[in-house]
Amino acid sequence: MAGLPADAVPRMHAAARAIRDGAAPQAQALLNGILAETPDHPEALRLYGILYGRLGRHAEARAMLEKSLALRPDDPQALNDLGSALRSAGERDAAFATWRRATELAPQEPMPWYNLGRNLQLEGATAAAIDALQRGVALAPQFLPAHILLGDARVHAGRFDEAEAAYRAALDIHPASGDAWRGLANIKTRPLTDADRERLSAQLRRADTGETDRIAMGYALGKVCEDQARYPEAFAALSDANARLNRMAPWNAAAFRAFADAAIAATSALPEPLDPSLGKEAILIVGLPRSGSTLFEQILAAHPRVEGASELPDLADVFRDESARRGTTFPKWAPLATAQDWQRLGRDYLQRTARWREKRPRFTDKMPENWLYAGALRAMLPGAKIVETRRDPLETAWSCYKQQFYRLPHFACDFGDLASYAHDCGRALAHWRAADPRRLRAQSYEALLADPEGQIRELLDFCGLPFDPACLEFHRGERSVRTPSASQVRQPLRGDTARAARYGALLDPLRTALSAFSL
Repeated sequence: MAGLPADAVPRMHAAARAIRDGAAPQAQALLNGILAETPDHPEALRLYGILYGRLGRHAEARAMLEKSLALRPDDPQALNDLGSALRSAGERDAAFATWRRATELAPQEPMPWYNLGRNLQLEGATAAAIDALQRGVALAPQFLPAHILLGDARVHAGRFDEAEAAYRAALDIHPASGDAWRGLANIKTRPLTDADRERLSAQLRRADTGETDRIAMGYALGKVCEDQARYPEAFAALSDANARLNRMAPWNAAAFRAFADAAIAATSALPEPLDPSLGKEAILIVGLPRSGSTLFEQILAAHPRVEGASELPDLADVFRDESARRGTTFPKWAPLATAQDWQRLGRDYLQRTARWREKRPRFTDKMPENWLYAGALRAMLPGAKIVETRRDPLETAWSCYKQQFYRLPHFACDFGDLASYAHDCGRALAHWRAADPRRLRAQSYEALLADPEGQIRELLDFCGLPFDPACLEFHRGERSVRTPSASQVRQPLRGDTARAARYGALLDPLRTALSAFSL
């Protein structure tokens, strides 16, 4: 605040609060007033940069933050904020360099360590993320998000005792932290306790518990009740959590069905690829969530020629950017795309994912909803292999219903929407598999349980990989696993994971919905 008139200091604080609360016009008016009186004040410029970032105006955010840094080059907070602006603008390397510069200049500042760790974790650099987040937690022991992200990173690294400690440290700070309870519940091989159930129930009874925390705790309560064979209570908790989440962002099954129909129609006749081998490095694992996709990725990633990249946003980003360039959404532009266009898009995807091939020549992309683009991939990435994972429909649907998803709206909050989405996914993939069975394989979870080695050999052969016995010992892999199945895939295959039958008639509405949409 140095150099500001005395009456400008409370206005600067008010501007910061307005940014925090999403009151952009108020924040802008306050900052404009301060800068009119004290032109080019570095802190006012920094806050303006944060404001522009919140508004999605990343180029302007970067310009303001760079202007602030020109006046105060070693300001770690401005560097931290510039890193966030650069990352939002897609300048990955520059963002990481900026955060690292901030940690070097001010190793005692927690936020650069936090942002560095958070983004390293998003990149899959889990070990480095843990180191950075541990520094952030040590410097700001009351900063709740750092504890939670540290717990997430430790889960992904298979360090479950340490992960639980991080989540419970978060609960010591805020007993109604939905994210901390979500983290504990997602260590699926580790049951919660009677004390946990009582604490969850107590927090859910409080009138002042926030809605997002209430939803996450509802899913966690469902998990602990299921672990303790309290199935009616589990069903009630999960039903309430899903209803609340669905009210927050309702799913439109009819609109999605129309989208799936359009995707099937638009990709039925595509130009022959210019390079049939383009994308041979990629193995895409698609289908419904909770259908065994993380398990099959873990099996493939145990192969010495395959890097398991987990759930990558890159394919959807390619289609999003092309839609923005054309001014219309996919799949409307698909019939207009030439062979050259599809090749350009395929090369774009391979360039975006190149970091996953630095150590091994092949990689997996396990984003389940990439099935939406499977029809277009025979023109865009004709050399890629696509593995559709399948599991018993009732078990898959019930597993989806029990899992909180953060991308909203989501189909898994309602039995009818679940059944409709599963039908759309299955019929689209069946159509595309019939058109090109050499590129798209349906992989059954139950078949793997019945004949592990035979199914793994078939899967490897489909992917053009020689058999390697390490794939039979997939649970020994030490890679980062960044999905809710992180704990499950670190165990040998188990045949006792089915849960739906234990709920009896409570799941009859789900059975009815699935049968109404059966393929």
